[in-house]
Amino acid sequence: MSQTERLYRMRQWLETGRCLRPAEVQRELEVSASTVKRDIQHLRHRMNWPLEWVGELGGWRLDRRQAVVGTQFELPGLYLSAEEIHALLTMQHLLAHLDAGGLLGPHIEPLRRRLARMLDGGLPPSTEVARRIRVQTVGARRVHLPHFQALGSALLRRRRIEVAYHGRTRDTPSRRELSPQRLVHYRDNWYLDAWCHLRQALRSFSVDAIGQVQVLDRACTEVADTELDAVLGAGYGIFAGREVKWAGLRFTPERSRWVSAETWHPRQRGRFDAEGRWLLELPYADPRELVMDILRHVPEVQVLWPEELAEEVRGKLVAGIGRLDE
Repeated sequence: MSQTERLYRMRQWLETGRCLRPAEVQRELEVSASTVKRDIQHLRHRMNWPLEWVGELGGWRLDRRQAVVGTQFELPGLYLSAEEIHALLTMQHLLAHLDAGGLLGPHIEPLRRRLARMLDGGLPPSTEVARRIRVQTVGARRVHLPHFQALGSALLRRRRIEVAYHGRTRDTPSRRELSPQRLVHYRDNWYLDAWCHLRQALRSFSVDAIGQVQVLDRACTEVADTELDAVLGAGYGIFAGREVKWAGLRFTPERSRWVSAETWHPRQRGRFDAEGRWLLELPYADPRELVMDILRHVPEVQVLWPEELAEEVRGKLVAGIGRLDE
């Protein structure tokens, strides 16, 4: 049993009014007398628990006169087992490496140090964690940390921002005043959903394409979540649009074993037919990202409807074959 688990048990006993008699604690926790002594000293001097020795009881108990509301003698670490702390450590590593730029790493590292103190130095070194847990990102674009921090600050403070934005679709730079609504991490990249005061409409901006950020002393224009979801969340992937259509796809039995376990869209519908083929129905507003995902499964996928989506996929395949023959 780790020290964290022992301290957790002692806290439970103390809060129920039980007196910590060293011999009883030693017997119930199956540890030595010296270990019990060290644990009680840890509670008193490092965790600041107000314990008093009661001679007639032959043990330590919680001094209710000192344990008033607001005193800092209960620390979150005492509510966590060693397994829970190691799970948090794993999450910390995953978050720190969620994107190629390691944006969250500098902010999460203090959590690791606090966890180390909770386990009294028992955490494995960072190099060992990196050996045992690997996070791989594909296609992640680098984000400038100061810009990301400014976006996050403005988002939570509900302030407008002025940004220099280089839109890649038309390869044109522009300056925009935006009312940030939410940050979205999607397929290893960050996007900002915002009300664009230049276009007077909701838009989604690639954070890595934002060159400068200035937080303005003006309140955001607020957009309801229902409106955000209707414009930016109803279609497929990161592409926005109000006019939503539905697509029907059919996969071979071999590929169905994989695709049936995947979530392509929160509102998708899927079922197996009599031949073991996965039939997938899902909404989209802009076909570009859906076409790319369909092409990943060629030739083991068939577009059942609509015909215009099937034509988009055929066109990409024909153009690709043409490039190979050049």
